[in-house]
Amino acid sequence: MYSEKVMDHFQNPRNMGEIEDASGVGTVGNAKCGDIMRMYLDIDENGIIQEAKFKTFGCGAAVATSSMATELVKGKTIQEALEVTNRAVMEALDGLPPVKVHCSLLAEEAIHAALWDYAEKAGIVIEGLKKPKADIHDEEEEQY
Repeated sequence: MYSEKVMDHFQNPRNMGEIEDASGVGTVGNAKCGDIMRMYLDIDENGIIQEAKFKTFGCGAAVATSSMATELVKGKTIQEALEVTNRAVMEALDGLPPVKVHCSLLAEEAIHAALWDYAEKAGIVIEGLKKPKADIHDEEEEQY
């Protein structure tokens, strides 16, 4: 059963779409379930995320976690955005069913992938950021 917040973010997603000339774009997926998430970030010269948008192909939980993830990173510094975990996304949505935890992992990885793309374009290193995985597997899900 989904929480009211999950249903709200699924039925009324925030920040859906894309950002032209985005500072960073990250795409991740889960080959097993078929969810694909693309995150767009617009980061200003002070390293603040001014805008975040997403495009997601997947289930309701994937749309809801994408929507919430963009809400959680907007207005944050790069370092603060890096600290947005799948747990933070799940908590902000008042939880997810166990079979949908992978959607929150996708949201976290999509943020990291977009930050990685930004760092590569800007020629900088973001401390604590590891190269993101393009495909989230079940082994990662078992850690959470």
